[in-house]
Amino acid sequence: MQKNRPKLSIVIVSFNTAKLTIDCIKSIYKHTKNLDFEVVVVDNGSSDKSLKELKKLSYLNLKIIESKTNLGFGQGNNLGIKSSSGQYILLLNSDTLLVMDILKDMVDWMDKNPKIGVLSCALKNKDGSIQGSGGYFPTPLRVFSWLTFLEDLPLISNIIKPFHPMHLKSPIWKNEEFFNKEDERDWVTGAFMLIKKEVFKVAGMFDPEYFMYMEEVDLCFRIKKAGYKIMYVPRWEIIHLGGGSGSGEKTILNEFKSLRIFYKKWYKNYLLFMNLMIRLGIVLRIILFGILGKTNESKTYAKIFNQI
Repeated sequence: MQKNRPKLSIVIVSFNTAKLTIDCIKSIYKHTKNLDFEVVVVDNGSSDKSLKELKKLSYLNLKIIESKTNLGFGQGNNLGIKSSSGQYILLLNSDTLLVMDILKDMVDWMDKNPKIGVLSCALKNKDGSIQGSGGYFPTPLRVFSWLTFLEDLPLISNIIKPFHPMHLKSPIWKNEEFFNKEDERDWVTGAFMLIKKEVFKVAGMFDPEYFMYMEEVDLCFRIKKAGYKIMYVPRWEIIHLGGGSGSGEKTILNEFKSLRIFYKKWYKNYLLFMNLMIRLGIVLRIILFGILGKTNESKTYAKIFNQI
């Protein structure tokens, strides 16, 4: 007899994160009640003992998909989505923990709101403080405001909605207030995205051109173009252990490269503008960090300027 289709498929991409992934999976089973779900784990070419350790959880009937190479965040999730059978798909980072029974309520809420294509919850640090999650599409004006530090000036953030407000340090734009408020967003962070499976049929899955960063922005852009809403509802929350914004050379470089890909796809007429703005933004950061005595940060951006 064929098993009924689960209501929810939880897709987790793991890359050399055996313990984190297992802790994440155990938290799901501990805190998810009265919901028919499956867990799909994609091992993204791990070189540690991830696969061996995951197979020890065979009693949980996990779906384990093995990729021989690291395909990146988007393509790894694509493998999991293709192998899932749920009416809803939850894309969940391996470095997250469920700490309360939220998934049944969230799925029920989406059932009652058919125009919602993507739903996200509050991401919390281990100490309970809130993290940034999502923002607004990087239009030319918003990118200009971000890269020239205009968004840090009083009131500007209230006039020009920021691309990623989690990066803001302006006393006018209160991150905590922003992320404690239920609201429609342009995009939400890929650490937690609850998506109707039918949405992928209309909008497509992650674009493989992005290896890391901006892939969820691109997906949300297509989902909104397809007529769905993207909601952030912080009354539900999880712990995100790796929630600090990356500031290393590779992280920053990949974000700028992915921004170029996004503009090549959606704002072709502004691609030259974007290239100039990225370089201007880097130069401004080299100068600013130098003035502030942050030599390492200044040197990092100098290296990036030669690679971008």
